[in-house]
Amino acid sequence: MRVLLVEDDPMIGAAVQDALKEAAYAVDWVKDGLAANTAATTHPYDLILLDLGLPGKDGYDVLHALRAHGDPVPILILTARDALSDRLLGLDSGADDYILKPFDMEELLARMRAVLRRKEGKGAPILTNGSVSLDPVTREAAAPGRAPVRLTAREFALLRALLARPGAILSRSNLEDHIYGWGEAVESNAIEYIIHSLRKKLGSNVIENVRGLGWMVSKSG
Repeated sequence: MRVLLVEDDPMIGAAVQDALKEAAYAVDWVKDGLAANTAATTHPYDLILLDLGLPGKDGYDVLHALRAHGDPVPILILTARDALSDRLLGLDSGADDYILKPFDMEELLARMRAVLRRKEGKGAPILTNGSVSLDPVTREAAAPGRAPVRLTAREFALLRALLARPGAILSRSNLEDHIYGWGEAVESNAIEYIIHSLRKKLGSNVIENVRGLGWMVSKSG
């Protein structure tokens, strides 16, 4: 999944970026409100992590602009503003959740998973198409007749993208967007290599190749 991180503090931004990459998210990091607005309106994101005290354009202004244009992307506010009035304003302005600095990275990741489940209309944390299942917390996948297996970050990111939309065909560029952030080199044949590895771990029929279009997991499993 692709996340836009909007944070002007270099230490916090670097720490969050590293934690997100370790958790298999593709991350784009911007450091001011104007860049955030440009990025959010020109690239599709699964979730935005938004600081409030930003140079150039306040985080509230970014939030208001996105919601005014009808952008439904989930937004989780990261801020040191701990007044109740600030929390209420953020939530009432369209944020999906609000976490105070300093925060534990594990809590941030858990809140992100919860927000993404609500976006997808899913109550259970496990992603499944009725056959293959994927646990976002442990990064373990299971298929019929096979023991659960822990996936690498990129295997997890690719399978998560497919299981989020069973029956939908995702192209090479779609899958790369879920694996690579800005500035990361896209490796030649990386998608084929990751799919080959997933098939070895979970079975040859887990991911279907739709010639000339991309890859999918079946809707019914």
